[in-house]
Amino acid sequence: MKLGELKPAVEKTKRTRVGRGIGSGLGKTSGKGHKGQKARSGGGVRRGFEGGQTPLYRRLPKRGFTNIHAKNYTEVTLTMLNKSKATDVTAETLLAEGIIGKINDGIVVLATGKLGKKLNVKANRFTATAKETIETLGGKTEVV
Repeated sequence: MKLGELKPAVEKTKRTRVGRGIGSGLGKTSGKGHKGQKARSGGGVRRGFEGGQTPLYRRLPKRGFTNIHAKNYTEVTLTMLNKSKATDVTAETLLAEGIIGKINDGIVVLATGKLGKKLNVKANRFTATAKETIETLGGKTEVV
């Protein structure tokens, strides 16, 4: 620990004790007002409840569907590949170098930006232009 790293201690606020007399400011009804559903013990309504009116999530139409088999690829551009120090580039090397955050279901190489060196790239997918660009520079592309 250094002198410049010192921080003040975290203040601990005392727990509010309700229903402890008029002088506390939260006596008698304990800040719940008079009667009604929200004043009762265990009272209140669930999330999305609109007092019996058909709730918004039921009034809105349902559209489309979610494909449960869809693959979520991490996108890697040629500019990102240019930053890599490795000559054999895989998802694991990009993760280790901090170029990508996580792998998800694999990586897809996109042709955004410029590539300035010869690389051997192993990925789950390549766009046609990205594949062409890598191979033009003398590199290799391999679909994993």
